[in-house]
Amino acid sequence: MTGARATGRPGIDVPDHRGRTGLDQAGRDLTGNPDVRVVDVELLASGWHVLRKSTYDRRRSDGTWVREARETYDRGNGATVLLYDTARRTVLLTRQFRWPVYVNGHPDGLLVETAAGLLDDDAPEAAIRREAAEETGVAIGELEHVFDVYMSPGSVTERLHFYAAPYTPAQRTTAGGGLAEEGEDIDVLELPFDEAQEMVADGRIADAKTILLLQWAALSGPFRP
Repeated sequence: MTGARATGRPGIDVPDHRGRTGLDQAGRDLTGNPDVRVVDVELLASGWHVLRKSTYDRRRSDGTWVREARETYDRGNGATVLLYDTARRTVLLTRQFRWPVYVNGHPDGLLVETAAGLLDDDAPEAAIRREAAEETGVAIGELEHVFDVYMSPGSVTERLHFYAAPYTPAQRTTAGGGLAEEGEDIDVLELPFDEAQEMVADGRIADAKTILLLQWAALSGPFRP
């Protein structure tokens, strides 16, 4: 039994509940920065996404070496899209309950957002077409890549791919709402673009990816002056 415990480490040398192994290897082979030398990577948790503690030596700007340890939360990369209708000057957003924001001061935890989701091994464009269809019911046609952003670089590894796409009422092939089998319960909100901007200003829209896309739309996107 002692030997089994020593070698049977879920997520490392035996599959965890999602069938993953080698989760302690991420970052060990990085060589892009000669001023950073990875010492160790420890798997802390893999209940759904992956929490690691990485230890590395880093050469400071004054030439001295220091040892640092950082925890990272790896939930995979994702994609998001702003759906807009210039003819009616509207945007199509979602609203759903988010426990992390509820526990951190949001009044009811219902966050207004652009459609988004994890890539789940798909290419970003394919993933956001899938997520837009599931969440808003829109079958996206033309799709514009806007930018890629690290949303919380101090602790979360996720890189989010931002897109924008025009839509018309005819492209809403279903009611959306997300996948019930995945626990999703999503409201679809069609808002005048000007009202969406007002919601950013007064705090009713407090989601970073949504604010970034709305500002892009106003400054250099479909609703620029």
